[in-house]
Amino acid sequence: FKSSEDPEILIVVDKLLTGFDAPRNTVLYLCRVLREHTLLQAIARVNRLYEDEETDSFKEFGYIIDYASVLCAMDKALNMYAQAGLEGFDPRDLEGSLAEISDEIAKLPQKHSDLWDLFREIKNQKDEEAYEQLLADEFIRDKFYDCLKEYGKALGIALSSEKFITDSSEQKLQTYRQDLKRFENLKVAVRRRYAETICYGDYEPKIKKILDTHIQASEVISLNEPVNIFDQDAFQQVKEGHEIMTKSSQAARADTIAHATRKTISEKAEEDPAFYERFSKLIQQAIDDFRAKRISDLEYFKEACRIREAVVQKARDDVPTALKDNEEALAFYGVLKDALVPTDLHDGPREQLSTAIALAIQASLNKHWKVHFWDDINAQNRVKNEVDDYLFDEVRKGLGIPLSEELMDEIIERSMKVARSRNKS
Repeated sequence: FKSSEDPEILIVVDKLLTGFDAPRNTVLYLCRVLREHTLLQAIARVNRLYEDEETDSFKEFGYIIDYASVLCAMDKALNMYAQAGLEGFDPRDLEGSLAEISDEIAKLPQKHSDLWDLFREIKNQKDEEAYEQLLADEFIRDKFYDCLKEYGKALGIALSSEKFITDSSEQKLQTYRQDLKRFENLKVAVRRRYAETICYGDYEPKIKKILDTHIQASEVISLNEPVNIFDQDAFQQVKEGHEIMTKSSQAARADTIAHATRKTISEKAEEDPAFYERFSKLIQQAIDDFRAKRISDLEYFKEACRIREAVVQKARDDVPTALKDNEEALAFYGVLKDALVPTDLHDGPREQLSTAIALAIQASLNKHWKVHFWDDINAQNRVKNEVDDYLFDEVRKGLGIPLSEELMDEIIERSMKVARSRNKS
C-alpha cells in the first residue's frame, strides 16, 4: 500500500476477507482450510466482474489455485447457505459458477478449429490477401472477431497451466501461439482496411500477456488510427504503398481508401445530406463493382482515389453563383432542392428558389445566433418562426408557389437539423 493504491499481491491471514473490496483481484491462492460462509466469501473476492476503464478491458472470471484441497467443501458450503433461509434459492442456479481449468483447456482444440473453419474456402493458406478479402463481409468479420476472442481466452487459460505446457508437444504449442499472433495481425489489418475504429482495449489482457510472454515479436508497425482522408500525407503513404501497405496489394490500398472515404461520408452526412448522399452511392457502387469483379484492382484504386478527392475538395456540379464559396448555404440549398421536388417547378426556377430560401435561412440563423444557441429553445423558435413567415409571405403568397403547411414544416426541420450538425455549440 505504500507505493501504489492497488497492491499487486495481498497476503491475507485473517479478518480481511469481507472488508477488502477489490474486484480487480484475478487470482486467489488457497493454502489453508476455509469452511462454510468463509469459503464462499473468499471465492467471491476473486470471482467478481471488473471493468478496467484505462485499458477498456473486462474481467469475466477469476482463477482459484487450491493448495489445501478446500474446494471439495464447496457443495457443503452452498447447501448450508441455502438452508440459512435464502428465499427462492435453487442450488442449480450456482451450477457452472466453478469450473475445473482442465475442462476449460479441453475446449481449446474446438475453439482453434472454429477459427480456422471461417477460412476453409481459401485454398492457399499463405494468401493473406484472400483472408482480408473474405473478411470484407461484415457478418463474417464480426464472427471472426468473436471466434478469435474465444480462442485467445481459451489459449490464455491453457498457457496458465503448467500441466498443459508439459503435456503438450512443442510443435502443438508453437502452432497455437503462432496462429494467435497471425490472426491478431489479421484483425488489425482488416480493421484498418475497412475503416473500423481500432481500439487496443479490445485485446483481452490475457491475449496481451500471451503475445508478450510466449510469442517473439517481429517488426512493430504503428496502426493507431484508421486513415484520415483529409490528411494528405497519410493518404499519400497509403496511395504509394508506404508503411504497412508496402506488402499489400493494390486492392488492399483501394479498400483502405474506399472504406475510409465511406466512413467519413457516413460521419458527415447530416452536415450536407445532398452532397454526401451522392458520393455515398458512388463509393458503395465502386466497392460493390470490385467485389463482383466487374472492375479490376487498378480501376477500383483509381475510382476510390477520384471519389476521395471529390469529397475532400467538396466538388460540386453547377453551384449557383450566389452561393459560391458559401458552404453553409450550399448545405441548405441541397436540402431545399430535394424538398421542393413536389412543387413541380422546372430545374431553373427550383434552383433559384432553393438559393433564395437557403440565403434567407442562413440570414435568420446569423441574426439570432448566440453562445449555446442549441440550448436555447426560444432562440431556435425565433429562427423557425422567421423562416416560416418567409416561406408563407415571400414564397407562397408573393411568388404563388403552392407550399403546403407540411412541406414548410419539413423544410424548416430539415434545415435546422443541418444547421445543428454543422455547428453543435
